[in-house]
Amino acid sequence: MGLYKRGNIWWFNLMFEKEKIQKSLGTKNKKQAERIYAKKLTDIVDGRYFDNLQSKKFTYDDMVKKYLKTDEQPRDKYSLLHLTPIFTGLKLFKISSELVKDYKDERDEDAAPATVYQELALLRKMFNIARKTWKWVKYNPVSDVSFSVGDKNQRVRWLTMDEEMVLLSKAANPHWLRTILIFAIQTGMRRGELLRLTWADVDFRRKSVSVKKSKNGEPRVIPMSDVLFKALKSIKVVSLSGAVFPISESTLRDGFVEARTKANITDFRFHDLRHTFASRLVQNGVDIFTVSKLLGHKSIAMTMRYAHLNDGALKRGIVVLDDCYKSTTLEAGAIDK
Repeated sequence: MGLYKRGNIWWFNLMFEKEKIQKSLGTKNKKQAERIYAKKLTDIVDGRYFDNLQSKKFTYDDMVKKYLKTDEQPRDKYSLLHLTPIFTGLKLFKISSELVKDYKDERDEDAAPATVYQELALLRKMFNIARKTWKWVKYNPVSDVSFSVGDKNQRVRWLTMDEEMVLLSKAANPHWLRTILIFAIQTGMRRGELLRLTWADVDFRRKSVSVKKSKNGEPRVIPMSDVLFKALKSIKVVSLSGAVFPISESTLRDGFVEARTKANITDFRFHDLRHTFASRLVQNGVDIFTVSKLLGHKSIAMTMRYAHLNDGALKRGIVVLDDCYKSTTLEAGAIDK
């Protein structure tokens, strides 16, 4: 099981769901073979490997259309209003656990836990039918996503500075990947916001970025850091579409996963770059209201997940009280007994 050599070429074999997989990796180089093998394993687990399955043929839209004809429930159409804009047009094998987890993270910011639960439960149900009844897929990507009605929406994972440096060093292919990762870390913008960004939204003179179509419906302006300013200047090429990053969501996702794997960073998703932005601001003393505005949160309640990261602010708050009593009889050490 695993990697082995046949002649000068590296191969791999393994068993997955009672099916034996044995393929050439097409390289003589062991390190390259290990990298390719790692990606194959990810593809297998996420259901993207099996090129003979119907998942290559059918899309999310095909699945929804057939489901609605056979098993529609009263609340399904409401849930689909949120699911469909994200998954529409995707081949079923392209809908991975990674993508579903990202969806959950983003919905957690704007919707009640019970609402997110209903949406993911519907997606899981449709995939179960597609797998068991229609034989369209071999794997349900929602199965590896943990969710419940009582979720508190409090998962916060951020990059350490060391992790960031390693991740950026591995983000060499495609050439734009390093810049979009820097952009996400320096602005806290969501993946969809990044992909919709145009050069018209970037003001180099004022060093700011305008998010015109945010998830809460309100536009916002984010100042550019010096790091981001330099990174953007280095890639400024006007595309026919005017997009800063003229790429598809799947291309971005695949590039990110490859860089993360090479960097050996675990339990980290693209949406966590947004958590990294917010966490660093709070840890360095930026008040929670400013962070909330920069993130584009509809409610300060969503931003409060980061509040515990700034214990120093609590101590500074008490110091202010001491300052109020200076030169009074209640000043420390001057209390009458």
